[in-house]
Amino acid sequence: MKKKWPWAAIAALVLVCGTLLIVSAGTRPFQSLRAEEIREAFVRLSPPDIQLAVNEEETEKMTEILRRTVVYRKDDSYKEYAGQYVEFTITKTDGTVTKVAAYNPFLIIDGVGYRAKYGPCEELNRLANDLEAGKE
Repeated sequence: MKKKWPWAAIAALVLVCGTLLIVSAGTRPFQSLRAEEIREAFVRLSPPDIQLAVNEEETEKMTEILRRTVVYRKDDSYKEYAGQYVEFTITKTDGTVTKVAAYNPFLIIDGVGYRAKYGPCEELNRLANDLEAGKE
């Protein structure tokens, strides 16, 4: 009986480690999104609390960045953070509307917060601020 215990412990450890690797790998929720699927998009920056239309060229950039976004686990602690909130409202050609907010290190998709990879979130924030700077 004593010889079976170490093997069971090793098997359990391998199972737990494998599960942790899968969970920590993250997912790309927009990996198949294409700019042609988007009918219109708007971005809201707060502060300064303005909303801007996203033109076709900017929609291409936004889509490319969204395809590279990686989210990990759900995390609503973004509500405790302070800083600029950048929210893209995307209306697809099939009529579905998705709201995606970049609030580094979080990505909020339709109101659900996720820990996210830093780079793409920062790029979405930069894109929104570049749009605002260009509209002045």
